[in-house]
Parts: sequence; structure tokens; C-alpha cells
Amino acid sequence: MPQVVQSEALIVIDVQNDFCPGGALAVPKGDEVVAPINAMMDGFETVILTQDWHPAGHSSFASSHDGKDPLEMVDMPYGPQVLWPDHCVQGTSGACFHKDLRQDGDLIIRKGFRSAVDSYSAFFENDKTTPTGLEGYLRNRGITKLALVGLATDFCVAYSAMDAARLGFDVRVHLAACRGIDLQGSLEAALTAMKDAGVSLQ
Repeated sequence: MPQVVQSEALIVIDVQNDFCPGGALAVPKGDEVVAPINAMMDGFETVILTQDWHPAGHSSFASSHDGKDPLEMVDMPYGPQVLWPDHCVQGTSGACFHKDLRQDGDLIIRKGFRSAVDSYSAFFENDKTTPTGLEGYLRNRGITKLALVGLATDFCVAYSAMDAARLGFDVRVHLAACRGIDLQGSLEAALTAMKDAGVSLQ
């Protein structure tokens, strides 16, 4: 049996059908993270899963903006926003966790459910001020170290990791259990930004 880490939580980011091959916003080889994540779970006393959970017609969907295509940029009141294909719509199969992912964690954090603001980070909406409640949960549990895995390295994993570091957590990202989208160099930029934020990349 692996030694269980009690002061450290494993945070599994958005391993959902729409981010896996065949999904609406598929991350290349996204399903390859499932087996290593499952293998890691027994090594942590606390396991938290995040779930993208958008209402239909979300403002981050290209379909909500006339004349705009997926992956175009727009300016939102909270800053620049990539427009995405419709994905992880509440109650759809695309929003469900991958069928092979262990779902016996302590907590599921749903994000992106406010129609006017997207949410990459497990800690804050993209306005960088509206909290998800995850920080308070971790503080109440006395957790100071975080291990992050999941999808996608250059968006939700990176934003979560950098927010966690900014909040004072000791953060490491296990890259073997992550996959990226790499949108116009976004993967390399995210790896650099995480390092600069004090995140340990393993």
C-alpha cells in the first residue's frame, strides 16, 4: 500500500468526456491521464475533483457571439476570453467524468456555472475575484500542499496551480498525469508562467 499523504490534497482537474477524444473540446490524448490519476489516488487522504459545469448558452461559447468562431478571442468585462465550442453543458454526457476515472473523492467542485463569466481555475472565476469555495475547504482541513493533475495543462490546470501558489499553498503539478491543448504556444507559456509563480513541475 502506498503511504498516504495527509497534509496534501490531490486535485483532479476536469477529466470529463468533452475534454477527452471524441468530445466537443477534446484535448489530444486527454484520456491518457485517467490511469495514472487513478493510481495516484490511494496515496492521498484527500482527493478533490473539479468539473466544468456550464449552462447552455454560456458567454464563453462561440455560439453565443454572432459571427465568432471557436478559438477566437473577445474582450469580456473581466478581460480577454477565448471563445470555445459548446462543451461541458450541465446535465449532458459531455459534462460527465470519464467513465474509467475513479470518482471516490472527498469533494467535487463545479465551476463555470455562472453564465456571464468563465472559470478555468479551481479557486476563482476568470474575474479573479469570485471564489469557488475550494480555498476555504482546504484551509478548514488543514491542507497546505497540493498535487494537481488533469486537463488541460495550459488552461485549467495552470490557472488552478498559479492561483493556489498565489494563495500560499505549496503546489506541484504532475505533468505525466496532465495533457495540454497547446493553442498557439499556450502550453510552453503556461509551463513558464507556472514556474515563475513558484509551482513545482514534476
